[in-house]
Amino acid sequence: MPYVNTIERLGIEKGEKLGIEKGRQEAELRALEGKRNAARKLIARTEMDDQMIADIEELPVDEVATLRAEIQH
Repeated sequence: MPYVNTIERLGIEKGEKLGIEKGRQEAELRALEGKRNAARKLIARTEMDDQMIADIEELPVDEVATLRAEIQH
C-alpha cells in the first residue's frame, strides 16, 4: 500500500464526507420530486382537497396548492 501523508489522508476524508453529503442531498431531492409527482397524480385523478393530499404525501399544503395551480393552467 502506498504511503499517504496526513494532508493527503485529510483530503481523502474530506472528499468522502462531501461525496456522502452530496449523495444524501440528491436522494432527498429525488424523494421530494417523487412526492410531488404523486401529489400531481392525486390532484388530476381524484377529488381530494389540498389538505388531504398534503397529509398523504407529507408535503406542505401551500406546495400542494401550487401544484394544483400549475396543473390547472
